[in-house]
Amino acid sequence: MTGETARDLMLHGGVLVALAGLAFVLPEYHHGNLARIMVLAVFAMGYNLAFGYTGLLSLGHAMFFAAGLYSAGLTVVQWEWTALAGFGAGIVAAATLALAVGVLALRTTGVSFMIVTLMFAQAVYLTVLYYGEITRGDEGFVIPQAARSVAGLDLSAADTRFWAAFALFTVAIVVLLAVVRAPIGRVMVAVRENEERVRMLGYDPFRVKLTSLVISGAMAGAAGAAYALLFGYAGATFSSIQYSILPLLWVLVGGPGTVLGAFLGTLLMFYLIDLASSDVMPWMAAQAETFIGLDARGLASAHMILVGAALVILVLYAPRGLLGVVRARWARWLA
Repeated sequence: MTGETARDLMLHGGVLVALAGLAFVLPEYHHGNLARIMVLAVFAMGYNLAFGYTGLLSLGHAMFFAAGLYSAGLTVVQWEWTALAGFGAGIVAAATLALAVGVLALRTTGVSFMIVTLMFAQAVYLTVLYYGEITRGDEGFVIPQAARSVAGLDLSAADTRFWAAFALFTVAIVVLLAVVRAPIGRVMVAVRENEERVRMLGYDPFRVKLTSLVISGAMAGAAGAAYALLFGYAGATFSSIQYSILPLLWVLVGGPGTVLGAFLGTLLMFYLIDLASSDVMPWMAAQAETFIGLDARGLASAHMILVGAALVILVLYAPRGLLGVVRARWARWLA
């Protein structure tokens, strides 16, 4: 084991130990938030493999998340499968969809690839709405508590939900570290940097990118399936363009091409939106009314203004993301 690998393992292991410790000290509200963040971070980590490591700028990853979400939700509700079987169905469905989309979309590059993935994602979103009798469309459907159990453990219970999310997050980190540290991971990075040179070296860039997209889609599907089973809801919102843009933002904030960047970005963006919508913007609206006499009630709900300002600052001063800056200046060994 090299020194770089040892430091990487210590860093990622330390993060997992810290998260496990937080389970015993966090209040109920943040305990539940952290479980949700870990599941969404797995979604972002899958996106990061395609975008951050392989250079595939996709605007369609919501379809893979939705494939996992609906496959798990519908199989346990409609066909009365077990939660574990539904979770497996979600991963298989998302990976299969990623394979089919990749075979077609990867014939394009750059902006064209982005547009094609967006078109596929919109087709999936419209399909969810069209079959509203089954999917319940925008309204969505609730997964009964009785269907959300594995080996006698109730996934709707707060503690079980946290540890299930933690287990998924841990597996995702191990898988992603194994991929990016393996030769295939190095080739993915090479494809991102110079596809023609990779082809000259005897590798097939199409096959490498397809492999990356399938693994990425499977991770997104695992996150979607886990979300449905842990939080008991599936709705069309999760297949909308918003949920294709969110993982891109999370990865850009945390640092593309870093394993922990997706988690850091998800954590910061989640709490930034939470604080801006519940505390900061209502406070600013109240101050505007008190000192200026301005009716600023609409400002209280415009929390995305603050989020947008934070993203502009980040792009100006940390264009590689937070962990990207750390890696460039102090820790070049960071995976």
